[in-house]
Amino acid sequence: MGLVRTVGVRDGGAALPRGFWAAVRVWLEKPQVANRRLCGAAIEAEGTVALGEGGEESPRFAAVRGSEEQGKRVASAGAAELGLLWREVCTQLSPRHGHLPPPLTPWAGPDPRAELRAMLRTLLPRASPAGPPAPPVKELAVQDVYNGTVTFLPLEKNSEGKYEIKKCNIYQIQLVYIKGEEWSVSVVAPFPEDWFSDGIAYPKLAWLGNELLSKVAKWSVEQKPSEFKSTLSLISVAKYSKVYQDLKGKYKEMVKVWPEVTDPEKFVYEDVAIATYLLILWEEERKEKGLTKKQSFVDLGCGNGLLVHILNNEGHSGRGIDVRRRKIWDMYGPGTHLEESTIMPGDAHLFPDTDWLIGNHSDELTPWIPVIAARSSYSCCYFVLPCCFFDFYGKYRRRQSKKTQYREYLDFVAQVGFVCGFNVEEDCLRIPSTKRVSLIGKNRTYPPTEHALINKQIAQYISNRQTCAVVLCDRKVACNHKDHSDVCKEVDSELPENETETAGTIWMPGFQPREKVEQIRNCASLPRDFVDDVVLSVANLLLNAAPQKSCYDMHDGNANTWNQGVLNGRVHIRDWRKEKPSRKTKPEVKRRLSSEAFKTRLCWFFIHHPDGCSLPSESCPYAHGTEELRQSQKIKKKKHIQ
Repeated sequence: MGLVRTVGVRDGGAALPRGFWAAVRVWLEKPQVANRRLCGAAIEAEGTVALGEGGEESPRFAAVRGSEEQGKRVASAGAAELGLLWREVCTQLSPRHGHLPPPLTPWAGPDPRAELRAMLRTLLPRASPAGPPAPPVKELAVQDVYNGTVTFLPLEKNSEGKYEIKKCNIYQIQLVYIKGEEWSVSVVAPFPEDWFSDGIAYPKLAWLGNELLSKVAKWSVEQKPSEFKSTLSLISVAKYSKVYQDLKGKYKEMVKVWPEVTDPEKFVYEDVAIATYLLILWEEERKEKGLTKKQSFVDLGCGNGLLVHILNNEGHSGRGIDVRRRKIWDMYGPGTHLEESTIMPGDAHLFPDTDWLIGNHSDELTPWIPVIAARSSYSCCYFVLPCCFFDFYGKYRRRQSKKTQYREYLDFVAQVGFVCGFNVEEDCLRIPSTKRVSLIGKNRTYPPTEHALINKQIAQYISNRQTCAVVLCDRKVACNHKDHSDVCKEVDSELPENETETAGTIWMPGFQPREKVEQIRNCASLPRDFVDDVVLSVANLLLNAAPQKSCYDMHDGNANTWNQGVLNGRVHIRDWRKEKPSRKTKPEVKRRLSSEAFKTRLCWFFIHHPDGCSLPSESCPYAHGTEELRQSQKIKKKKHIQ
């Protein structure tokens, strides 16, 4: 009674018990990775507590610190709150059985003065589409390393404003060594019959036993250190959650009126999330530096301009610059400042009166943004979110095979920031993108008097990056086969004499900005008759080819392999009856285009295939004969803008 579930774990890599505590840390600091109805947890305080003789709490209380991973600075008030809370908790729990109700493992060991680790956290529910988010929930987690347990004590305020333990929802995660490489991880709840579930911060016991326990067991033996820092490690998760929900509600209508063919939900909510992050980051900066005026900014390569629009609306003066104007720009109004202009890294594009430079998927400008910020003014900061891999002179060439291309590129952009004299910080954003690691330079590593020296260092670094590229191209060496860091001593070599002369105008004459008119690189511009002839020629070759024996033939005895798509490395015509419908709901703009195009073109299979179309007329989006043709409506030409 009280045991929810036990999972056996085989530890072949000597990960336990350390891996168990790493897994517990994930659940404590990032509960949203397991419970999708939470948006995160705010660590209020953390410290060491002790039980004295006879089960009484010791008056000694260790200094409380914030989570190093989240970069919090917890004030002394946090330590006082946790100390007071710990004393209240101990009085509410019976001193018998190590303060915990059976069958929980008691807080006890051979040393009656054994220390425990306590963490006070606030669970932050995710907003519901039907209404506002549920209220935050406080919880005290107590780790007993000696016994291999972590006990979760949910807290509620009574009428007097004091915290009381919600005893019906106490639970404990236990790690037990069995023998050899065998361990077990369990979830135990002392009062399962009284368990209260709201489906959010308090999930059902079955969820704890099935979903959470499985994840903790899996994480415990995984030895895959992440290449990246924790999500939102430089700002308050609680504040982020509130501001994001406010901005999402304010700008969600943009999804309905999005004039571009790109996925509106991705771009709108991604820019809302980036704006949320910047607003909180800048608010913290104003507090640190004692500023009252909101920061100004320039977004280089602003694309659709939505990020600029949100930041302008939230009171930050600034503008966005991009080589191509977007249709959506006309919707923002005069309060959003956007410019169509080509940015060439040089003295003509410095921003001495700007507080922050932004590079949100800024492509070829990404490595230049720290340079432009450093040369604009001593107080200018930057925020970049690298996506496509560009060097100063063109596409980025890999130099290390031991890292992923993405990690290597992030390290390169960070190195640029260090060379420019910035203390570069890295953080992972919560956005719908695989490229979500940002690099931030807001503090300098040198005094203002050394500006000229840093400027020369930057010029040498850029020059030697270009020289290294020429060497690599001439030798035709695969960049991922050897680390060329010894060849490319970016800062140590001397700057060519002519570089100083040209630096007054354009810093790298060979720089290639993005083209103003986007070139069409697919078949969209070819004559329709030509495309139809090619398709028909290829189809006839496939239809007349001799059938090939394949795994599919073995499976069902059918020798007709012409309609199976790509099979065993050979191309065949696909049988669309076997296509599984996608579970993912298409964005509204794509659904609209599909409905507008329905039955506006003749079905190729119906006309050309000897067996006709494999789909019945009502299921085929194309017309089975001229009598089914609908008048074609004008459909906007698809054009990728970002």
